Amino acid sequence: MVETVGLVLHPQRDSKVAIDTIVEWARAHGVTVLGLPEEVGRIDCSAVPVDTDTLVDRADLLVSLGGDGTMLRTMRLIAGRPTPILGVNLGKLGFLAEIDVEDLSSALSAIDSHEYTVEPRMAVRATFREGETVTAFNDVALVRTPGDGLSAVAISVEGHPFVRYAADAVIVATSTGSTAYSFSAGGPIVSPTVEGFLVVPAAAHSAFNRALVLSADEEVSLEVLSTSGRLAMEVDGAIGAHLSPGDRLTVTAVRAAAWVVRLGTTSFYERARRKLRVNGSAEVD
Repeated sequence: MVETVGLVLHPQRDSKVAIDTIVEWARAHGVTVLGLPEEVGRIDCSAVPVDTDTLVDRADLLVSLGGDGTMLRTMRLIAGRPTPILGVNLGKLGFLAEIDVEDLSSALSAIDSHEYTVEPRMAVRATFREGETVTAFNDVALVRTPGDGLSAVAISVEGHPFVRYAADAVIVATSTGSTAYSFSAGGPIVSPTVEGFLVVPAAAHSAFNRALVLSADEEVSLEVLSTSGRLAMEVDGAIGAHLSPGDRLTVTAVRAAAWVVRLGTTSFYERARRKLRVNGSAEVD
């Protein structure tokens, strides 16, 4: 049974109706609702404000209210723990969120009755400089700074040099992230059940512009070459650091780093078709 629900909110979208639904359901079922002070404090609700560590430690279900960005932030908060995450759409259709606001009450009851499954999501962990690390569920990208040269990066797999890219960006993406930046750079759509990751150049300035598909057991290194400009290291779309020629990034997979609630209402392929507007060729109609 669910005893404590933790809330993670989109910073701007209106989540009042969703929170009221959760609080009302929780009151009827004797469940405590927790939230981060800076988030629930701007909404008139009875959720208990707690710090991040307390939220992560006490919640046995996290509810992400927003879109894919909010889901990714929730997954990073809980990374490495088995706590399930329910994603609720507030606005645009996403890949990670499972339900809309009107389905919240019935979804919470289904989870409380164990009538759901969980989908493990892999992350990538990047280590750089003097042991600094970041974790991403979509991607880590080395992106050129406008006016400061290309992203010139040497790729090695398991210590074996493979290819040097000169591109606008070099992206290391999980299967989850295959429908994000990697997809816009021409990378493949990968089932979220695949345990592996991609290395994809964006707008490569070379004859070789193919993506690499690597096993979750392999380690990939990205060395910023002397011909490169200063690069922004983006972690799930947010700048995590800046790298300069000579810097090296080592990336490994983290299996089942987060667990996403699935209620069987839609499949990954249905969400992908709708979000990406996938259509067949006119030649087959």
